[in-house]
Amino acid sequence: MSQTKDTNTIEQANNEVVAKDVAAIDLGSNSFHMVVARVVGQDLQLVSRHKQRVRMASGLDAEGNLDNAAIERGLECLAMFAERLQGFELDNVRIAATHTLRIANNAHVFLQRAREVLPFPIEVIPGEEEARLIYTGVAHTQTESNSKLVVDIGGGSTELIIGKAFEPVLLNSTQMGCVSYTNKFFANGKLSSKNFTKAILSARQRLEALSPRYKKKGWEVALGSSGTIKAIKEVLVGLGNEDGIITNKRLYKLIDKLCEFDSIDDIALSGLTIERKPVFAAGVAILTAIFESLKIREMHFSPGALREGLLYEMEEHFQRSDIRMRTTENLAAKHFVDLEHAAKVRGQANEFLSQTHEALGLKKKSELFSLLEWSALLHEVGLSISYQAFHRHSSYILNHTTMPGFNSEQQLVLATLARFQRKSLKLQELPEFTLFKKKHILGLIRILRLSILVNGQRNEELLPLTLSIEEDKWLLSSEQDDWLEQNKLLQADLQTEQAYWEAAGWQLEIQ
Repeated sequence: MSQTKDTNTIEQANNEVVAKDVAAIDLGSNSFHMVVARVVGQDLQLVSRHKQRVRMASGLDAEGNLDNAAIERGLECLAMFAERLQGFELDNVRIAATHTLRIANNAHVFLQRAREVLPFPIEVIPGEEEARLIYTGVAHTQTESNSKLVVDIGGGSTELIIGKAFEPVLLNSTQMGCVSYTNKFFANGKLSSKNFTKAILSARQRLEALSPRYKKKGWEVALGSSGTIKAIKEVLVGLGNEDGIITNKRLYKLIDKLCEFDSIDDIALSGLTIERKPVFAAGVAILTAIFESLKIREMHFSPGALREGLLYEMEEHFQRSDIRMRTTENLAAKHFVDLEHAAKVRGQANEFLSQTHEALGLKKKSELFSLLEWSALLHEVGLSISYQAFHRHSSYILNHTTMPGFNSEQQLVLATLARFQRKSLKLQELPEFTLFKKKHILGLIRILRLSILVNGQRNEELLPLTLSIEEDKWLLSSEQDDWLEQNKLLQADLQTEQAYWEAAGWQLEIQ
């Protein structure tokens, strides 16, 4: 009887577990990858992997623009991915674009066309954020060591991370990748010891300033992730190294083996796929330089990478929001922000957006709520440089500081809000956005300006204020009729603000 009761309880618990499918896509410089997983309770079960070689980096011209052929290859791949993602909810898919789309001048053209093919937002992530996510993916799939060095050689950039457990402590992204190095050192397809020596020397020069910090920090185990290192491991196995461990000695033997072939097209090695062959030699050269620069004894391959990092951060219990909050709080502390004042501005901004989000066409759960709060917390970071034009200093800091947890466009939103927080509204300087609508950014600018302005005297408790929108007119009011009579300075500041709005073609009414 007891056993039957226990069985029924277990079955009931299993029935209550809600499973959902999530997907992560990595738009790399050489290949696009998609991984689909099922979330069941606290478990993440991989369901399928998909990979397509698109060679985006090879489509960059001398001016830094993607050619039409590369754009079409990318869109064709996304169209295939879209078939697999039919029925997926917006919040259950995360797409990250890396080096090539970071540096391409016309990346916005591809991103705009991509939204027509794949109806999910694409995040262009900074190199350091890519490194952090790679480490997250490796740490969750390879947990046997406490301290680890993770190396990921992509098509356009290479990421180096040292971390402990699930937390990266030293990370960097440098502009050297197997596609860019193939174009630079093996463009004629010639495999020679001279070309390998040039490529290795160039990579070592790039690593020269970084390597002392990594060697000083140290690690217990070195792990390599993604396609380049996976291919090297599989070729080494094919050459008789059954353990698949990568060492400097084995890399030089592999270089000697490659030099036996006249050209890249002639390479015939067990374990090397046709897709990987064109960029394999450059990848071997870069990894050899990393081994020598960091004095790595041996390296193991890890199946986890950027896309797995994206997956693990999609679930609430991994607390991605905590990473962003920690980032903003650390940045605020670093620049001596008046946290008490910043908290008041943040609270006021949240209140104003809560009152106006429907009129702006924003959903209550929009991430713009969080971006507005974080920008309010950080709007005065530029004061650490100078009060003169501090809004521009704040904007620069937020646009160029490494901010774990934020993609490039999210940082651009923070920087834009900081830039337009005060003084005249030079809206011709407003940047272009692909993940967010211009009208929403303009709404946040209005809200942040008003939130800062009404808290301008810092030490005064404010009366409850109401912000509303009637067509194109914004109205700021209080239940107390003489609220401005009680604060002449605020009244003067609001009149100045009205003039700024009028010059920009906006309407602000004070009641």
